[in-house]
Amino acid sequence: MNLTPTQLKTKARRWIIFLMVGLILSGITAFPIESEMAVAMHNIDAFSPTMQQWLTTIYTAVKTTNAQYPYLSYGTDWLAFAHAVIALAFIGPLRDPARNIWVLQFGMIACVLIFPLAFIAGPIRHIPQFWQLVDCSFGVIGIIPLYVAYRYARRLETLQILKTT
Repeated sequence: MNLTPTQLKTKARRWIIFLMVGLILSGITAFPIESEMAVAMHNIDAFSPTMQQWLTTIYTAVKTTNAQYPYLSYGTDWLAFAHAVIALAFIGPLRDPARNIWVLQFGMIACVLIFPLAFIAGPIRHIPQFWQLVDCSFGVIGIIPLYVAYRYARRLETLQILKTT
């Protein structure tokens, strides 16, 4: 299907916006961890026994840590901030996907690197394997809009090269 440069840019932008919104929403959830865990604990019966045990462990750790060492949650505040900053990095491709295609490539590389981080740091930090897979799902989910946007940006780049020759 032959799309015009405007159509290609619009399609790439939609996927980039989807990614940016996802990054920001994912980051925002890092702020109220104890409150989110309290909600999970009120609905604990909705989870499998393995997940119940994991959620109970996490809730106890977060609640205890926040009560005794609240400054450690500053780390998750920075995590939330980092998500927003990473989302801002995609303003370049949002404005001009072909010219800033390297940012899309960077994002895809980051999504792939989630896997070694989860599978190396996970066991060191005593994270159950099922939760390591949940963490990896962010890489899978993130790479989809990035790859689609990248494909549109490549097509746009090709059209721009052909136009100048």
